[in-house]
Amino acid sequence: MVAVPIAMIVAVAVIDVLAPAHIHLGPLLVAAPAVTASFAGPRTTGLVAALAVAAQAVIAVLRDRDELFSANHQAQILALVLVGACLVLFCVVRERRARELSQVRYVSETAQRVVLRPLPQRIGPLRVASRYIAAEPEAYIGGDLYAAARTGSGTRLIVGDVRGKGMTAVGDAALLLGAFRGAAHRQATLVELVTYLDGSVCWDLAEPGETDRSGETFITAAILDIPDRGHTVDMIDCGHPPPVLLRDGRATAVPARQPAPPLGLGGMTTRPYAVDTFSFEAGDLLLLYTDGVVEARDAAGTFYPLIERITGWTDSDPESFLRRLRRDLLDHVGGRLGDDAAMIAIGRTPTPQT
Repeated sequence: MVAVPIAMIVAVAVIDVLAPAHIHLGPLLVAAPAVTASFAGPRTTGLVAALAVAAQAVIAVLRDRDELFSANHQAQILALVLVGACLVLFCVVRERRARELSQVRYVSETAQRVVLRPLPQRIGPLRVASRYIAAEPEAYIGGDLYAAARTGSGTRLIVGDVRGKGMTAVGDAALLLGAFRGAAHRQATLVELVTYLDGSVCWDLAEPGETDRSGETFITAAILDIPDRGHTVDMIDCGHPPPVLLRDGRATAVPARQPAPPLGLGGMTTRPYAVDTFSFEAGDLLLLYTDGVVEARDAAGTFYPLIERITGWTDSDPESFLRRLRRDLLDHVGGRLGDDAAMIAIGRTPTPQT
């Protein structure tokens, strides 16, 4: 690309020398370092600017030796020097800002990996794929969350969405994920686990220095227990969108018969948590997601019809399924979501016969 501004300098110099005496094209030389600054660093920009100054001097010598230091050529050379210096300074500042932005992105990506660790492709007898789609192109982390943990007899998963946005939502998501990872592997019932998670969110609101956010901050979540053997799934849904079960191309939502309040609001009811159980067989595909998926709107304001869209899809591979779903979702909204979205696809491999 450096050849382009150099070719511009040569072309302007040759045309200016051959042009009639009353035509002066020297001021066009400033375009060469300006173009260079759009793609190159300060050194290359300074070199092209120096070549432009040299070309202006050559034009003066070839057109009229006596005019090398005339006011006209002095002004043109001085202008090239000043513009070239400004462009070099601009490139220095731009590279410094680019390094700072790169460092910020690196820290952001690292924080996301710590808070929202990618799920492995195999967890026991389960095949798993996960996707996190940020609403903002430069954002890598938000209030949507998911995690998985192994127990002695199966796998526990959580998918959730923190109310609100910004760093407060990220902090609440990190708190819940830490509590889940610390407790999910213990030999506790699903009800005990959810009770502990609800308490963790409530305790965070009561921490010293925290403003009173009681009743304002909560986390919708679905917590699932998938045993290694058998063909069922236990679930407690805390105000979260229901999972979708895909079997032989038929997509079916699995709503909770007795949904619980979102985590952080469990103290507002005295009703105990109820565990819902549904069938999950080999060959089925189970989709967990946050509301950023079903609340995605197209240009006409129509929500993404998840069940309708995936009905007829027969691909049982979780990774291929999520790739297709992500592409279809972004096509529906025109390329950018209005809210973060998280998705997990789970497939069960056949249990070996003993």
